[in-house]
Formats: sequence, structure tokens, C-alpha cells
Amino acid sequence: MDQLFTVPEAAELLHTSVRFVRRLIAERRIEFVKVGRHVRIRESALVAFVVAGTVEPLTSHDVTGRAA
Repeated sequence: MDQLFTVPEAAELLHTSVRFVRRLIAERRIEFVKVGRHVRIRESALVAFVVAGTVEPLTSHDVTGRAA
């Protein structure tokens, strides 16, 4: 079972503000768990969010349109 993080803990792990994490939750851009009135975010959901936002670097072929 994944560890559950509070919103401030998730913000610290992502190196962002608490407000940003709350916006992700409000816009349903990240999976979260409701525990009564409290919101928790699974570690795997944080990893999935980061992986989904990962951008691969361009190669010289991508930039110039020809092989290096």
C-alpha cells in the first residue's frame, strides 16, 4: 500500500506551493483520496503526475531536421 501524503507534504515533495497542489485537486488533474473531510495523495499518484509531465529532450536531428 502506498504512503498517503497531506497536501502540504505533497507540495514539499513536488517543490511547489500548497496552493498549486490544491488547484491540481480542484481541477482533478491528480488522483487523491478522501479520508472523511481530509484529502490525501498517494505516493504513486505523485509519481504518475511527474511522469505524465516529463518532456523528453530534443536531439540534434529533431532541431535541424537532419542527422548530426
